[in-house]
Amino acid sequence: MVNSLDIDTHNLKSTLKSGQIRALAREAGFSEAGLVALPHINETRDAERYKSWLTEGRAGTMKYLARATEQGELVRARVATPFPWARTAIVCIASYHSAQPRSIDPVPADAGWIARYAWSSRVDEKGERRPSDYHNVLLKRLKKLEARLREEHHKFESRAYVDTGPVVERALAAAAGLGWTAKNTCLIHPKLGSYVFLGVLLTSLEAQEEEPKWTVPDRCGTCRRCLDACPTNALFAPYQMDATKCISYLTIEHRGPIAPELMEGMGRQVFGCDICQDVCPWNRKAPVSADAELEARAELVNPALELLASMDEKSFEMAFNGSPVRRTGFSGLRRNIAIAIGNSVATGSGRQRFAAQLSRWAADADEGLRTAAEWALARLRILEDQRES
Repeated sequence: MVNSLDIDTHNLKSTLKSGQIRALAREAGFSEAGLVALPHINETRDAERYKSWLTEGRAGTMKYLARATEQGELVRARVATPFPWARTAIVCIASYHSAQPRSIDPVPADAGWIARYAWSSRVDEKGERRPSDYHNVLLKRLKKLEARLREEHHKFESRAYVDTGPVVERALAAAAGLGWTAKNTCLIHPKLGSYVFLGVLLTSLEAQEEEPKWTVPDRCGTCRRCLDACPTNALFAPYQMDATKCISYLTIEHRGPIAPELMEGMGRQVFGCDICQDVCPWNRKAPVSADAELEARAELVNPALELLASMDEKSFEMAFNGSPVRRTGFSGLRRNIAIAIGNSVATGSGRQRFAAQLSRWAADADEGLRTAAEWALARLRILEDQRES
């Protein structure tokens, strides 16, 4: 990283070309890439939408999304706020689409679901398969792309982010012509679908003046499958998402108890949720990824709830060290498992084999786990009463 005071003014006149960026990004291991000059044409519109979303309380407990400057400007609303030197955004895509089943496909009722993006793994130098975290995988590739750019453009200011920086990746990706924002608020690439990771490299280099400022048109049409499929009504209107009701938010970002009406809608999801993407027609057309660093771990596809529930903290660490699943924490994952068990019990598959585990969890010091276990036990008792009557 180079301090802006050390930048050679002559090199600031170096320009980036989209074709060059696309080729270098693919060389670095990405599926696709785009380039957009900053500020982009829809920045004001996107900034206002972001502000409204926060004002309406849709971000829940993710307070970092509302971080503002001393002047009250939202840090994430405009790239220029935290990075006044930024002249271009390079947005890179890595597909994680796999040939594995979808969350909406028929499975045993006592199978849990871990979001597809968290299945990723790689084979290490010893030939052993290890969990991989897409944050680390993509960041290394962005750094490789950055290094290649320095070979030609030398000194320039830059920052690379994968879901961790003060930028709205999806808005930048759409502005860079990589797809459109769908009704479920995910980015859809016309060829790769929405099972994609996004990485952003901001630079102080200028984009070539003749670069077209175009975007991919919205191709959702009249389809509303994602809205109709969302079991918690988080997608309360087209292009509107309330994170406080989103299963991905509830199972990963939210800490503590979850409202009973939301627990019932969470179904078998124990980490994240793929429902709105699994029903999307654009993902049926998407090619399966051949990314060796993001290959699916078979044991995480439709895992048995009984197996997950039997994990202690040591086995949790062994199974998920280096995996995105660790973000929810051991207590958080157990809370989610208890909820999934409660929902499997409601379908008649829980039986008494879960009762002892739920009873232990119902006495746990963690409030989130305790209330989830109590809720699941109540559903089990209701089912048993129904059988007896």
